[in-house]
Amino acid sequence: MSDLVLLTLLVPPQLEDTLVDWLLSAPAIRGFSSQAASGHSSRTEEMSLNEQVAGRTRRVRFDAQLAGDGLEETLNALRADFQGSGVHYWVMPVLDAGSL
Repeated sequence: MSDLVLLTLLVPPQLEDTLVDWLLSAPAIRGFSSQAASGHSSRTEEMSLNEQVAGRTRRVRFDAQLAGDGLEETLNALRADFQGSGVHYWVMPVLDAGSL
């Protein structure tokens, strides 16, 4: 069993470069991946008119694997630096990881 967790962040596109720099400097994160994503929600008040018509919002998804003991510090720093920015996150356990 692993003590690793996967931190996933969904980020507005205008924050992509800022988040890349932030993640590269985060002590508990040694690497991450990113990809274009679409967010879907029933809360249309948070969407622009174009997004409401399209039925989705553009987002960038970041996935970072880190040790569980670095998670709380990382989340606290994210909260401090990105409060009110529209970043959404979730955390899942990593059962196993490695390179082949």
